[in-house]
Amino acid sequence: MSDDTGLARLNHAEPGPAERELLACCAARRWADEILARRPYRDLAELREVSSTVLARLSWGDVEQAMAAHPRIGERAAGDAREAGWSRAEQSGVTGSADDLVAGNLAYEERFGHVFLICATGLSSATILSRLRERLGNDRDTEREVVRAELGRIVDLRLGKAFAT
Repeated sequence: MSDDTGLARLNHAEPGPAERELLACCAARRWADEILARRPYRDLAELREVSSTVLARLSWGDVEQAMAAHPRIGERAAGDAREAGWSRAEQSGVTGSADDLVAGNLAYEERFGHVFLICATGLSSATILSRLRERLGNDRDTEREVVRAELGRIVDLRLGKAFAT
């Protein structure tokens, strides 16, 4: 009997399907390529550890590629793709005044040149808006490190959803 669920599916999949599974977790192709190159994984903890290491080494251009797949906070991802569903679930706590989030997103994008990325799972709109406003005070390099950490949290959650047995 073969195990076609979770991590076994990733470990044994052909490169094309495996890459599509990974890109649903993080849209940076370099990240997906490096995760694929290190197969097989003993367990989810090892996959997450390797992912963290690879994310830390990505260029800023790679991080921007990953961010491009994320909608603005407060905007619902459209479509039936798994990552769109994940995004909607991750932002399920975002309610309330859309005007404040729209204004915050615009100010952030004007300041930093990319979407405001935060691991929104379990956070209220008020908390997200507060963190957005705090992060507007960051310098560029500090904010890039915060973005990388938030991306890591999102990817870690998605790996668990995609590959847990």
